[in-house]
Amino acid sequence: MRISDFRLLAIGQTLSWVGNGFQTVALAVAVVLAGGGPGDLGLVMASSIVARLACTLFGGVWADRLQPQHVMVGSDLVRLLAAAAMALMFVSDGYHLVLLCGLAAISTGAASFFDPAFGALRPLLVPAEKRQSANATFSMLQTGSQVAGPALGGLTVAAFGASAGFTVNAVSFLASTVAALMLRVRAERGPRTSMLTELAEGWREISKRDWLIGGLFSATLYHVANGIILVLVQVVAIERLGGASAAGFIAAAEGLGGVLGAAVALRFKPRRLLRAGWLTLLLMPLWALAYVWPAELIAVIAGAVIGYAGLIFFDVAWETAIQDNVPQRMLGRVSSWDYLTSFIAMPLGNVLAGPLSTTYGTDRVLIVCAGVLGLSAAVQLLIPGTRNLTRTLTTPSTTAPPKPPELIETAGI
Repeated sequence: MRISDFRLLAIGQTLSWVGNGFQTVALAVAVVLAGGGPGDLGLVMASSIVARLACTLFGGVWADRLQPQHVMVGSDLVRLLAAAAMALMFVSDGYHLVLLCGLAAISTGAASFFDPAFGALRPLLVPAEKRQSANATFSMLQTGSQVAGPALGGLTVAAFGASAGFTVNAVSFLASTVAALMLRVRAERGPRTSMLTELAEGWREISKRDWLIGGLFSATLYHVANGIILVLVQVVAIERLGGASAAGFIAAAEGLGGVLGAAVALRFKPRRLLRAGWLTLLLMPLWALAYVWPAELIAVIAGAVIGYAGLIFFDVAWETAIQDNVPQRMLGRVSSWDYLTSFIAMPLGNVLAGPLSTTYGTDRVLIVCAGVLGLSAAVQLLIPGTRNLTRTLTTPSTTAPPKPPELIETAGI
């Protein structure tokens, strides 16, 4: 019995997402135990940010030039080698900051090619009427992996050392590679032009849709505010709500909320899905405001569940709207612009958190940022395309040709 392409990708990606959680823990532990401290860790993280900024748009172009799974395989193999090199470095006690920064940059740069390809591939795996369910399933798996991965990674690193965490991550990339190699679906690809021309084509595809370009600008504002909040709420949780245990409970609540939001998206399928998504994103300010009032752990936990449920439902609605309305041959580039605007904004918010809280006070900054979250979502409802975009369950005219019947039959969820 053949495994459907959707299930293959879901299995491979879930293992990879869990494995990434192992590396997140292993990297911090390895650097600190090697005597690097926060300065070295900051340089490693900065190397990753620079690589992400440099590579994301080019990753989108290559995702639209080649078969998406081929780009994913190349990315996974590069990340496998980078994770294995990190494991070797720390198991041999040969810590070198410059080499570690280089490996982190290579790994993140490769991921910048993987993500747009993954976005371009997904709508090919299921019929149009199942896209929302497919996106919800991936969101549920990713959210669960982001909770399980660091938890399992912490136990593994504590028992066997940081090298074990890197090794598990390398093996997870191998699993993802095997799954991608087994995919049978194929995308239609046209003639190539210059890199800059193709980048510009991706932006033109965005700019001619009011709901898409408006959403990207609002998402940028949203992620700046959220970047500030994500720093400050950690401080509040540790200083006011009970320390590390409180932070752990809140993180678990955020994961639970994400799973619930994805579960709702599996069942609730309004015709104006994008409008519903922006409405549910209005729940996120409740999470941020709970840290200010009533500023009790139970209220923050409840706010985290509600807010993150709304956030993940929005993510499903946004991804589905893009897949429904952007030609498949342009999805990689459109996805890369989407990733880039979000990625630029979040670190900017992280940097601003400290100076703003010192100048104006943590509670005041949280209130303002919660207002920005709400405003960035509410303003989208003023855009005609956002309000009126309706799911027609038909693919754009320039998408890949229909799959053979035998492939369609095995692409169910």
